[in-house]
Amino acid sequence: MSKRKSKFVCQQCGFETLRWLGRCPECSEWNTFVEEMEKAPAEKRKNKVEIQPQALMEIENLAVERVDLGMSELNRVLGGGLVVGSIVLIAGDPGIGKSTLLLQAANYVATNSTKVLYITGEESVQQIKMRASRLGLQAENLYIWSETDLDLLEQVLEEQKPSLAIVDSIQTVFCSELTSTLGSIGQIKEATGRLAALAKRLNIPLLIVGHVTKEGSIAGPRVLEHMVDAVLYFEGERHHQYRILRGIKNRFGSTFELGVFAMQNEGLVEVTNPSQAFLAERPVSSPGSVVLASIEGTRPLLVEIQALVSQSAFGQPRRVATGADYNRVNLLLAVLEKRVGLNFSQQDAYVNIVGGIKIQEPALDLAVAVALVSSFKNRPCIPNLVVMGEVGLTGEIRSIPFIEKRIHEAKKLGFSHCLIPYGSKTRSSLVPEDGLDLIEVKTLKEALDIALV
Repeated sequence: MSKRKSKFVCQQCGFETLRWLGRCPECSEWNTFVEEMEKAPAEKRKNKVEIQPQALMEIENLAVERVDLGMSELNRVLGGGLVVGSIVLIAGDPGIGKSTLLLQAANYVATNSTKVLYITGEESVQQIKMRASRLGLQAENLYIWSETDLDLLEQVLEEQKPSLAIVDSIQTVFCSELTSTLGSIGQIKEATGRLAALAKRLNIPLLIVGHVTKEGSIAGPRVLEHMVDAVLYFEGERHHQYRILRGIKNRFGSTFELGVFAMQNEGLVEVTNPSQAFLAERPVSSPGSVVLASIEGTRPLLVEIQALVSQSAFGQPRRVATGADYNRVNLLLAVLEKRVGLNFSQQDAYVNIVGGIKIQEPALDLAVAVALVSSFKNRPCIPNLVVMGEVGLTGEIRSIPFIEKRIHEAKKLGFSHCLIPYGSKTRSSLVPEDGLDLIEVKTLKEALDIALV
């Protein structure tokens, strides 16, 4: 009888070695190696090819069947609903509302379909029942099961074949064949791979919850994100009302879509008009406050950009950016000093995107620059102004995509002035709307002269 071999795997980076090491040569972390038993290799045999290669033009286009999860915001991020037989990973900070979101979706599917199985490894069935009672969920076909053994999960899924299965969370599922600890890289890879194969074979849509590390990335091996069909991040501040659901991978839809929810006493409520919600408490004629017309996927989004510039009390001025890229804010400060002639060397600068939302697109540049100068000079912007545009290193204002959608959203919310890059009307065949003044600017200095009162 041959002895099973073992290997040691680093729990941080996945580096493998045949002997235990105190320090990982790949990530330089200490005491991260855990022993894992290798499975005995199966006998090599010659398989008969059952499916032959097909020419691309001969493959028939089949309609993708999707499951409605009862929330238009969630369906939007998934590309129109949950594809049957797909596996979706949802990650987010602890307490952000992942379990609440999935329980509400499970209740809707169970109300309008057959059996839905919610598998919990972190909470008892009584705790799930308490949350469901608080949210007013009473679907008869929603079944709760507290189990973490992978073999039992596969057995029950094969027997019951639910119309939707949810695993909360994948870090709690363990395989008895592996000797590594619960939540290790080997356990997560084995559990995800076997559940994904089962879901596709039985045509069961599967939602799994993933933990997030202190750095904000999904806990476990990077390969975990490649094993699933879609990866969604649930973002937001725990002390903020709004939650953002963002897709970073989707094999069945766009990765640029955004879903907005508000945490209420009755659970997560969809925000159908996020622009109006984000601007509800915006101060009028306040220095340092600017409205940006942003695009998230196909959705135009108006958000408030706030900046505070004050005299530094120490030798080294502070730079803080919340919701915006820190390095991009520093770059804009350098452009303002070099091209506009403003001195920020003795000024603390703080930039915040109101509502807890994060924006990475280049159209944010001009709004941040205008907000910084508005606070620095203590001069508010002209009333009902929306700003959009990318700022180059030479101080020029560069064009941005989807400008028609941005301007239409601004008009819908009652804004009367739009600061846009020069040439936008010609490039996009933009038709001016009644009551909306479209102001084209070439340089950052020109934009500041027009925008500030």
